[in-house]
Amino acid sequence: MFPSGTDRTQVTAAVSCGVLIPTRFVWPYGGRRVYLLGSFTRWTEHLPMTRVEGCPSVFQAICRLTPGVHQYKFFVDGEWRHDERQPHMVGNYGIVNTLIVTQEPSMQTILSPETPNNRMNMDVDHENFRHVETTLTTVEADIGDFRDQIYEFLSTHTAYDLLPDSGKVITLDVNLPVKQAFHILYEQEIPVAPLLDTCKGEFVGVLSPLDFILILKELSSHGSNLTEEELETHTISAWKKAKQQRSWPLVMHERKSKDHLIHVGPYDSLKDVALNIVQNQVATVPIIHSPSQEESFPHLLHLASLSGILKCICRHFRHSSSSLPVLQQAICTTPLGTWVPRNAESNKKHLTMLRSNESLSSALALLLQAQVSSVPIVDDHDRLLDAYSRSDITSLAKDKAYAQIHLDEVSIYQGK
Repeated sequence: MFPSGTDRTQVTAAVSCGVLIPTRFVWPYGGRRVYLLGSFTRWTEHLPMTRVEGCPSVFQAICRLTPGVHQYKFFVDGEWRHDERQPHMVGNYGIVNTLIVTQEPSMQTILSPETPNNRMNMDVDHENFRHVETTLTTVEADIGDFRDQIYEFLSTHTAYDLLPDSGKVITLDVNLPVKQAFHILYEQEIPVAPLLDTCKGEFVGVLSPLDFILILKELSSHGSNLTEEELETHTISAWKKAKQQRSWPLVMHERKSKDHLIHVGPYDSLKDVALNIVQNQVATVPIIHSPSQEESFPHLLHLASLSGILKCICRHFRHSSSSLPVLQQAICTTPLGTWVPRNAESNKKHLTMLRSNESLSSALALLLQAQVSSVPIVDDHDRLLDAYSRSDITSLAKDKAYAQIHLDEVSIYQGK
């Protein structure tokens, strides 16, 4: 079972060293989706394997393993497989491949003896990984490989993958009073809720904290025609029409064509979901299952967001991040996000910030102007103190606080 020339006691003793050895696993026999499972995943986690560039039939995954004896097998297109050309045995999980990981670079007899020069048939390539730490530098090749793998993941997974195991979705009737709607958002601790027009039998929009911000600014303006008392009877539908007449931003997900709500179906790929969010400049899109002929209304399944897609990606790659070197780099090494510009970069997008002593009115105006979901709150030395988000505004629904405040006289922290 063990390769000749290997001291088993030396391998077993090495387990206690606490080091992790980067180890490459290869499946060279093709397939559509290939996963790796082994004793190092407790036989529960399926680690996705990715295609090797230029070799469409070869899949690989890199894991960091403790020195010692490991067992593993492959899950290829829904079928359990093992590599007959690698060491294998009959174990508790059927026929499994075996692997010995050592710290000694000279102990490479665990590689396939039939094809010593064929790197694609190796379980472990220690020569590649002796300098692994120095090769994990963010370069164009790493970013390109990362982009390809993420693109493949987004293209082959659907919106169904975003649905939680359990949870709740809340829909608001468009004829509900605005005041009651925001109380529901606050009490249920949800940032947004889709709007259902029962007369049309379809979803027509999404009520969000940005709507609440616009209503607060309307209430605080001297020329406002909307009083706090009118919010008791002013419906969401009436507010929507008034907002369109004032040419305010379409923050309730109405298409410019006004044909129907921006939404996605459960079978749409995550790539299409992300494009829908980015291209339409919205924070969320409802995942809606169209009704059958026997059903009157569509089914709301979930609210998709970029953060939800990111969580899905992290869950998928959480045990194989070493196969994506770019994920091991510092945030500052990749051109992502918005940064405070240096002198030589003054033409770049400026990071929007708030001072702790600024008014709630300034915070709301900044959120609208910058078209962002949150703004960092900093002190006089630009040190981070807190953040103010659009969703914080719904806390003013508690005890009708919005009816008694003046936005210019209330601080940011009083509005949280």
